[in-house]
Amino acid sequence: MIINPAKITKVMPESIAEEIGFEPGDAIVAINGTQPRDLIDYQFLCADEILELEVLDTLGKTHHLEIEKDYDDDLGLEFETALFDGLIQCNNHCPFCFIDQQPPGKRSSLYFKDDDYRLSFLYGSYLTLTNLPAKEWQRIEQMRLSPLYVSVHATEPEVRIRLLKNQRAGQILEQIKWFQDRRLQIHAQVVVCPGINDGKHLETTLRDLTYFHTGNIPAVASIAVVPVGLTKFRPQEDELVPVTREKAKEVISQVKLLCQEFQQKFNSHVAWLADEWFLIAGEELPSETEYEEYPQIANGVGSIRLFIQEFTHVAQELLPAKISSPKKLTWVVGNAVEIAFKPLVEQLNKVEGLEVNMRALSSNYWGQSISVTGLLTGHDLLFHLQGENLGDGILLPSVMLKHGELIFLDDMGVTEVSEQLNTVILPVAGVEDLINTCCQ
Repeated sequence: MIINPAKITKVMPESIAEEIGFEPGDAIVAINGTQPRDLIDYQFLCADEILELEVLDTLGKTHHLEIEKDYDDDLGLEFETALFDGLIQCNNHCPFCFIDQQPPGKRSSLYFKDDDYRLSFLYGSYLTLTNLPAKEWQRIEQMRLSPLYVSVHATEPEVRIRLLKNQRAGQILEQIKWFQDRRLQIHAQVVVCPGINDGKHLETTLRDLTYFHTGNIPAVASIAVVPVGLTKFRPQEDELVPVTREKAKEVISQVKLLCQEFQQKFNSHVAWLADEWFLIAGEELPSETEYEEYPQIANGVGSIRLFIQEFTHVAQELLPAKISSPKKLTWVVGNAVEIAFKPLVEQLNKVEGLEVNMRALSSNYWGQSISVTGLLTGHDLLFHLQGENLGDGILLPSVMLKHGELIFLDDMGVTEVSEQLNTVILPVAGVEDLINTCCQ
């Protein structure tokens, strides 16, 4: 295992690190004699009041610093990556893996299959638990890395092995028991593949998982039920079939019935359906109260309701009666949210001088008739919007772009798309940014 120095990309203003003189490009080699292998180690080691740092500057010169600070004070540094010893790669061959459903020739990071418990702990990404050696299980226990986010998909060994194409996948119930015995938690995900893990298998999985939803610290804190997403680039021999409107209605009915039972038993739904089920089925989304504390928001469970709720709240504070100069904008979203977002557009258009036209797009690039906003590409914008009057610019949700960069999933840049559409593209991150951009 090669541990690289932790390369610094940002020094926060008025921080301890800025006061000492850290600069982007410097790298931390060791803290109190220990070389951190990831951001978890760094945060743990930096909790001490006295730190002895070994630092490598941009010229390759080594410095030794001693810092005295209050316990738990943050140094104010951001790093190039959260993992200094490299990603733990996935050893499964799931046919529904999105990485295998992409065209060749794009940026290399799009094809890297990680299955890393540290990213799960830090950022809520999902892992399968099939690739962890004993020392990593020990580290999870010793450092109390909880909750983790686990792709379960099925609890019956033969079904999960079939889905993950990995013999170790059959150990999932024993692994969850391991978390239970140590009072550690997971949030579970079940991607439903029609004909493989639906029907009676889905019921078995949900009942098995809720068996661990007991005590003050339930081992299974929540469950997300997600429809499989397929693209036109997937291998044709993958035995998968898309979720139809009829299948979506069937799964909604089945899970709702089970959740009524769970509500009576646990005073919680425990399991939730991703928003996509209702969009595919053409059914109304559940009410805000049914999502409880939105434990699976990152999985698209309640994200539309939460966005609408936030919009309503922020609009009351920020939406003016009129704007000084007339403005016409095009708001691009996935067609999955078209019906749900229509009232928001109506509210924006009540502002005198503001005209917002929502363009709800499907993804020609991925070959999907129903598309979520985050999967739309530069190709999709050109395919649908070329030659249209887009007004003074496009409101572009930043979820369509690579984090921190103006690049779409298909490697097209925002500047390139903007030039071809002959209009300004305005990336917006969240409700407040959306409203401010409209009304400035």
